Amino acid sequence: MKAEEVKALEKEHVMQTYARSDLVISHGKGAYVYDEDGRRYLDFIAGIACTPIGHANKAVATAVYGQMRRLGWVSNLYYSEPQVLLARKLSDLSGMKKVFFCNSGAEAVEAAMKLAKRVTGKGGFIACEHAFHGRTHGSLSATWKEKYKEKFKPLVDGFTFVPFDDVDAVDKAITDKTAAVMVEPIQGEAGVLVPREGYLDRLHDVCKRKGVLLICDEVQTGNGRTGKYFAFQHSDIKPDIVTLAKGLANGIPIGACISDYGFTQGEHGSTFGGNCVSSVAAIATIEYIEKNDLMANADAVGSHFMSALSKLPKVKAVRGKGLIIGVEIDADAKAVSAAALTQGLLVNSTDERTLRFLPPLNVTKAQANKAARILGKVLKNV
Repeated sequence: MKAEEVKALEKEHVMQTYARSDLVISHGKGAYVYDEDGRRYLDFIAGIACTPIGHANKAVATAVYGQMRRLGWVSNLYYSEPQVLLARKLSDLSGMKKVFFCNSGAEAVEAAMKLAKRVTGKGGFIACEHAFHGRTHGSLSATWKEKYKEKFKPLVDGFTFVPFDDVDAVDKAITDKTAAVMVEPIQGEAGVLVPREGYLDRLHDVCKRKGVLLICDEVQTGNGRTGKYFAFQHSDIKPDIVTLAKGLANGIPIGACISDYGFTQGEHGSTFGGNCVSSVAAIATIEYIEKNDLMANADAVGSHFMSALSKLPKVKAVRGKGLIIGVEIDADAKAVSAAALTQGLLVNSTDERTLRFLPPLNVTKAQANKAARILGKVLKNV
């Protein structure tokens, strides 16, 4: 099908919820994607952090193909081996005992909120200004940006917002109705905002002292992206609840809520949660990350790339950890992103002045250098 036909069908039959760039992607391989004419683009968005081991990864494709030949899914009325093997793997990685499986990050946040209410018997939550936790009713209530929420009120009651990276504000905001504090270790949708050293440690201490739960939303920062499997592991803490999704299965939909606490029968559910195909894809993804030492690569290439980006024209600030990187520029970020696309580089903007980079964890220094060269050329001419 020609690109114009695809775009026409999308406009006619798909709800217009997304602002798409003028590109129809045909296929991908590693850190590259291709359009229908065979033109190659260096993909430094990676499905918004959803393909950490690259497009068309053979290990994941083989696992999914093999599982589909055996069994697609039979529901959670029965046991399935892939689900329990993945649960054990995530338990080992996180140091937590139990996993609830779902299909997305927003669903994982919903599960975390319900679990916090179940454990504490309370309904209040503290979230951070500029946070993004999803667009379902509950997760949207925990999201900061008013433009996402104004048409859909009333939302879930009980949310108080405090400045990000301000532990004292959290301390003051906690009441006897507070069930949990919900935080992203790095605020990705806000422009890759990295808190000061020790923020999570101090936040954890406040939550323990006040007797409230700490929920770490690792939907964007998890799966090895920051150089550790979970971003909270850069601190000396263990949250009470962790949410995970996006790159867990390298593009196959899956979400997880991880905790030492758990639901009992009938308290929560998900028809496709922990299905066989998603589970084997996630296991293959984790094993590929570990076998190829991709967390160390994320740390090394991320540092190299941030250094290269900081030297480009019109760059005011570079923020990030590992391979979640935000670049504040003295230019229109959307215009820069659009111009980069014409030069063969995919990058997105989070606001008027910030570009975000989320390349696969197996990206090379040579590919990072190429991305920096393209961006430098665009910034010089925009």
